[in-house]
Amino acid sequence: MKIEQNKLEDAKLELTIEVSGDTVKNKFEEIYKKISKDAKVPGFRPGNAPRDILEKHYSSYAHEQVLKELIPEIYNQAIEKENLDVVELPEISEVKLDTQLLSFKAKVELMPEIQLKEYKSIKVQYKRVSVTPDEIKRSIDAIKEGRKAETIDDKFANALGYPDVGEFEKAMERQLFIQKENAQRQKIENEIIEAVTKGVEFKIPPLLIRRQLEDLVRQSKLDLALRGVPKEKIDQQGKELNTGLEPQAKSQVKVYMILSEIAKREKIAADEHLPRRVIEFLLRQGRWEEVSKNMEVKE
Repeated sequence: MKIEQNKLEDAKLELTIEVSGDTVKNKFEEIYKKISKDAKVPGFRPGNAPRDILEKHYSSYAHEQVLKELIPEIYNQAIEKENLDVVELPEISEVKLDTQLLSFKAKVELMPEIQLKEYKSIKVQYKRVSVTPDEIKRSIDAIKEGRKAETIDDKFANALGYPDVGEFEKAMERQLFIQKENAQRQKIENEIIEAVTKGVEFKIPPLLIRRQLEDLVRQSKLDLALRGVPKEKIDQQGKELNTGLEPQAKSQVKVYMILSEIAKREKIAADEHLPRRVIEFLLRQGRWEEVSKNMEVKE
């Protein structure tokens, strides 16, 4: 395989790729074997037509199939060989193919180089989660007010599915504890993300921003529809949604790219759970510090 690189503007690269000999010849053989199994050629049973007869009747189809199968194979091999990290599928041009040679050009956009800051040993501040009697009382009072009840007793607890007031209060305590624990976990994760992204600047590929923006706009339109907003009004808000959600899309892509770079360096599996796996890695590597009673975790 011969590969030539030509750098273009805006982090784009044009590859000229050429393969010859057995690679092309074997692919033609493979395609003609597939054709031979089902080919309907007058005077011959399927699988028995000579190669020259098949070429006479199916050369255009074979040519098309070779290109369809071989170009992606060769392109992926070239990307791996050149150790290139690309954004999107390539723009293929100047394709040439005969029985001995395949050549084509592939224009690609490269992922930007991301210069990470130190992402291990990030300080993680936390407080011991606890629920006070006053918090339990306020929560119960809110439920009482919502149900227009006069005194909280066993009958009230029974109506809510609890055997008595004591069990109802314990349930409220558990719920408040879980809520506070989840809120602190989310806050810690947000601070971890802020720590690894702050001050890290690079050019984000416009294609990735556009894709994320399309997803956000689509979801926003769906949410509006579920709230009963008429389709005509939703369509009218299309431009406003695009403008308003673009900063969020850009931020989300930036975070994902930085987390992906960490995953690559730490050999973390690149699957649909990548962000979660990386955040869990960063939390394991963090410097956990308990905030004393006289201090508060930074809001």
